[in-house]
Formats: sequence, structure tokens, C-alpha cells
Amino acid sequence: MKKMIAMLLTAAVGFSLTACGNATNEPKAGNTPSEESIQMQEQTSETGELLQQESAQDGTVNEADGATSSNILVAYFSWADNAVLEDDVDAVTSPSVVAPGNVQALAGWVQEATGGDLFSIRVTEPYSSDWDDCLARANQERGENARPALQENVENLDQYDTVFLGYPNWWYGVPMALLTFLEQNDLSGKQVYLFCSHGTGGLASSVEIITETAPEAIISDNIFDCYEEDAASSRGAIQEWVNELG
Repeated sequence: MKKMIAMLLTAAVGFSLTACGNATNEPKAGNTPSEESIQMQEQTSETGELLQQESAQDGTVNEADGATSSNILVAYFSWADNAVLEDDVDAVTSPSVVAPGNVQALAGWVQEATGGDLFSIRVTEPYSSDWDDCLARANQERGENARPALQENVENLDQYDTVFLGYPNWWYGVPMALLTFLEQNDLSGKQVYLFCSHGTGGLASSVEIITETAPEAIISDNIFDCYEEDAASSRGAIQEWVNELG
């Protein structure tokens, strides 16, 4: 009887060890996957694909194809994007109107640092590439408190919670087309960072004008500005500014 009990105990222990060995995740050499294992692998793969699709819809990185949907907008007004170039325009004497132009270059470097989406504010009626003529029209628009018509507005503005807004100082303020943009694209509740290219007038009253036009936007006091002659060499400076913003 005792011998029979011993044999039964030995068999039970052996069965238990065999079950534990089969429960581990490490495969044995030469083993082939079971149907159940294959089904689990297929389910895991399908789940991973669904998660990648959901990530893309949520605006995060899709590792499958590298696609992204940014919550940062880099919007800017640049003379270079809003002028019809004459044949005799000199890139040396008129660098701000020849692509990439001052503000356009600054915006590109901000986009590099943030991974945001670029949006060029463009009027339907371009300005002259002659500075004196451009300045005269800008002064007239300022005097009339005009709102030049734009070619397009931002699509899906709601997806952005941070906006970098770039512009040149025109007549100690801003191009009136920038105000058109602010009135047609509601930045209420969005964090806004300004960057500006200017002459000796500095920022002048541009910040006050923007704040008055977009009173519900959260406009940072940390503003990047540079002299127009320094814009072409400001890549390091403006990207350092972006990085400091966190």
C-alpha cells in the first residue's frame, strides 16, 4: 500500500513539473509553434496595427510610416512671400524680399526646432518688390486701418494649442494683413510666441497691436526679435530661444 502511494506521489510531482515547464515563455530548441500560439501572435500583431492607427488619429507619431500631426503652428507674414519680384531686384540690396527673406527664414528655423506646421500669411494682392512702393502701400493701409484679403486661412485650427507668430516691423507696427489673420483665425486660449525682424524701430508698438487684436490669446512676454541685417545669421539664436521656451 505504501509502495502504491509513493508511486502515485512520484507521478503527480512529475506531472506538475511538466506543466510548469510548458508554462514558460522560452521556446525549446526544435519546437514548432502550436495553433494557439500562432493565433495569439496574429492577435498581438493586429492589436499593434490598431494602436498605430489610433496613435496617428490622436496626433502622435505613427511608427509605421513616421507620420505626425503637430499641435504647434508656425504662422508668419513675410514680404518675400507677398511680393511679385521685378527682374532687376538685387538679392544683396533687398534680401528681405528675395526668398527666403528675413521672417520666412526665421519661421523655417522655428519649424525645424519645434516640428510644427508652417503657414505663410499671404495676401490676394501682392505688394511691390520695390521697398519704397511697398512702404507707401503699407502706410496707406495703416492709415485706413485696412484688412487686406488673404489667400487662405488655417485648416483645423483647433488642433493647435501653441502658435509661433512671425512678422516684420512695418511703420512701427505690423503689416495689416497680420491683423486680418488674427481676426479670421481665433487664437483664444492658445499659447502664442512672437518673433520679429525689424530695423532701428525695434518692436515699436507691434506687441500692443497684436495683443489688442487677439485679447483672448495667451501671448508670452518672451519675444524673439532681431535686426533685419542680422536675420540671415540668426538660426542658432532663434532655435536657442525656442529650446529655452521648453
